[in-house]
Amino acid sequence: MKRYEQLADQISELIKRGDLPPGARIPSIRGACMAWGVSPATVFRAYYLLENRGMIKARPRSGYFVLPRARELLRQSPETSLRTAPKTVNVGELVFEVLKMIRQPETVPLGSAFLSPALFPMARVGKSCATVNRSVDLATMVDTLPPGHEDLRQQISLRYLMAGMTVPVDEIIITSGALEALTLSAQLLAAPGDVIVTEKPTFYAALQAIERLRLNVVEIPVDPMEGHDLDALARALQQHPVRACWFMTSFHNPTGVTLGDSKKQALVDLLARHDVPLIEDDVYNELHFGPDPVRPAKYFDRNGLVIHCGSFAKCLAPGYRIGWAAAGRFAGGLERAKWMTTLSASMPAQRAIADYLEHGGYERFLHKLRRELTHQQSQMLDAISRYFPANTTATKSDGSYFTWVALPDHVDSIQLFQAALKSGISVAPGPIFSADGAFRHHVRLNYGYPWSARLDRAVATLGALCADESRCGAKLAGPVQPS
Repeated sequence: MKRYEQLADQISELIKRGDLPPGARIPSIRGACMAWGVSPATVFRAYYLLENRGMIKARPRSGYFVLPRARELLRQSPETSLRTAPKTVNVGELVFEVLKMIRQPETVPLGSAFLSPALFPMARVGKSCATVNRSVDLATMVDTLPPGHEDLRQQISLRYLMAGMTVPVDEIIITSGALEALTLSAQLLAAPGDVIVTEKPTFYAALQAIERLRLNVVEIPVDPMEGHDLDALARALQQHPVRACWFMTSFHNPTGVTLGDSKKQALVDLLARHDVPLIEDDVYNELHFGPDPVRPAKYFDRNGLVIHCGSFAKCLAPGYRIGWAAAGRFAGGLERAKWMTTLSASMPAQRAIADYLEHGGYERFLHKLRRELTHQQSQMLDAISRYFPANTTATKSDGSYFTWVALPDHVDSIQLFQAALKSGISVAPGPIFSADGAFRHHVRLNYGYPWSARLDRAVATLGALCADESRCGAKLAGPVQPS
């Protein structure tokens, strides 16, 4: 058992004995470090685990407190105490407020979910678009109807082959971005009121889609270092009529964690025993920092249960909105679902991306992009270490462009979000990444923009807000000025 798990169990025992009664404030991060002789990172992970177990909850600018039913749950049998009831999803207005703010051109977009447009080869993709669509035969206009443009599906199948996977072209369905592939998959597998399993934390767009589809969710914890809690998943599968799981197993948004091959194999095997499909969100697959591709859970699927969803929006052409699903045994149903909704993704965009993948030097571009993102991650983590309080932790991912930051326990991320906006900075506050508004002491920061003095000043401003509780909601002198 790891030290943070031991600490979580020690605190659970204090709750069970009544030494920490319902409503009691548990020690601050600093106090816990002194009391148990551990590092801030260990305390953060222990509190993270307890919060996911439903034992404690953060209160704005006050710290962590024991929840009313925590002691009762701990006194019950282990199976009963770990039972989690499905819940409906209501993400509220906060997500829309965050999205609205990141669209403001004067705002430093640390809360953005997107890469800088300057990093993409849009001129070269535009050249492909002009070339392939200049002399298009009008009689072939329908060749992009579901399942999608044949040349593009062949190119995607080839990308799978280069990663050591055999995915037939007939299994690939082109969609208008990955989110449509994910949403259509959930809609295909579950009806309103059905139960699906999601992550905690998870990408807020997944929660929005689930809310719109009126599905119920059981959340399983995702640890920033260890990844998905497969024991919690096994209990959920035993206790509930789960119709599907919606997971991000590589470069998880927001934590950045990637499951190792053995854990992905275990995940796929567990779901196969229960005959439960996996909707795998793998939009950051091409943004790995190591020399070799990261294998998705789809790699280990032998039963056609994994619907693997990808996109070119995060790694090539964001405005073109071209995604896909490698849908296994569900390909026919997903193709019909596409027919009955948006019918077809953009024909010019499909043709353009197919041409670029074949002739445009995609591998050279990806190599450059990965190198730049690695450098930008280093710059961001260095700035956080210089400007944020000492008892702050930030994850270092092996790909993508996010870091999940655990803040000092006196800092409320909603208030930080509001205070940062007054200084012209956006952040993504932790509560938008869960169905129950958890993670009040976390923010997700984006390092997908070329590093600059402006970004450095923005991180310094956030660090100053976090260092002084009285400034967390205060209006600072003015917006961050462009460099």
